[in-house]
Amino acid sequence: MSTPSGFDELIHPATRLSVVALLAAAEWADFPFVRDSLSLSDSALSKQLHTLEEAGYLEIRKEGGGRKRRTRVRLTARGRSAFEGHVAALRAIVESATPAAPGGPPPDDAPPAATGSPAPQSPDTRTQHHRHAKAGR
Repeated sequence: MSTPSGFDELIHPATRLSVVALLAAAEWADFPFVRDSLSLSDSALSKQLHTLEEAGYLEIRKEGGGRKRRTRVRLTARGRSAFEGHVAALRAIVESATPAAPGGPPPDDAPPAATGSPAPQSPDTRTQHHRHAKAGR
């Protein structure tokens, strides 16, 4: 299977995908919010943000100074487009792996269809039923 159009190797790693997905739902997000929402350390988040910023996928804005310094991030138009394309590519991958519609052949690992007759019993199960039946007489 070939990689669908829009699949983005830069966004795909779980941590970056989580960052971009979180930012896709907001105009701007504060660094502590992103860090805490994704349970990342400051350094791990900083590294991912830097990688995404270098690719032009997000903008980092530092406001204030000293102890009141505030770091905010947002997706750029390029980042939002890359995320939407990646999500569409992931959906295409999932849909191509979905079992056939009703009436089509079942997938190779599908359980057998119910036929209305009882499932065959193992010899051990038959023996247990037989013992219970004798004990009840």
